Amino acid sequence: MIDIDSYAYSNNLKTVHPAEKSLFAMMTMVMCLTAPTVITPLIVLALMAGGIVIKAGIPAQVFVKLMLVPLSFLLISVLTIAFSVSSNPSGFWLAQTMYGLTVGIHYPDLITAVHLFLRSLGAVSCLYFLALTTPMTELITVLNKMRVPVIITELMVLIYRFIFVFMETATTIRRAQLSRSGYVSMKSSYRSLSRLFSALLGKVFVKSQELYNALAARCYSGEIKVLTEKRPVSPKNYLIITGLEIPLILLNLFWR
Repeated sequence: MIDIDSYAYSNNLKTVHPAEKSLFAMMTMVMCLTAPTVITPLIVLALMAGGIVIKAGIPAQVFVKLMLVPLSFLLISVLTIAFSVSSNPSGFWLAQTMYGLTVGIHYPDLITAVHLFLRSLGAVSCLYFLALTTPMTELITVLNKMRVPVIITELMVLIYRFIFVFMETATTIRRAQLSRSGYVSMKSSYRSLSRLFSALLGKVFVKSQELYNALAARCYSGEIKVLTEKRPVSPKNYLIITGLEIPLILLNLFWR
């Protein structure tokens, strides 16, 4: 299992009802995305980091590594918002003129970029909290109780399963290439990588057929049944969630 799935089954919050964790993560994410101030995303980020590291007992370096994954995409996005190119040098907060074109930053654009960056990080941390503390099977159970269409949950289960199939197949092919000195130089690395992708497509297609045959052999009728352990509902946890969400709601309403 990959690390996220492994921690989902072995963290300190694994006995908490999945509906409680889902409610907390989703409400906090909504508060973060609708925040009119940069204070709320910072609070959400700290809150989720504390929940993952302190309450769930997941190592801090794991959380930091996971947060670094979307960081490059976010930086590229916010830089395109913060920087502007114009032939008119007036109105820039910071600017540099070259060959008649001015590259710089307008102060409102900078604020928008920072706000978008922090809100995105806060929302991603909410999703990581849910992924690191709740197994997929329990999330499917919660979605079924919410009357989510079966086709959506079925696709979620199959895509989730194929993540492992895809990674396992790619790892096996790459290990075979390494044993044959497939990455000893830049040229051979590009050649081996292209062959890996081409071989991966065919092998994953075969794996998909084998998976369907396995489901059919087990009387698959269009709906995958999952077994989950029943978790106790805790009124205390709902009070804690309420106590954490109300200040965020008030902050969004009155701090603009």
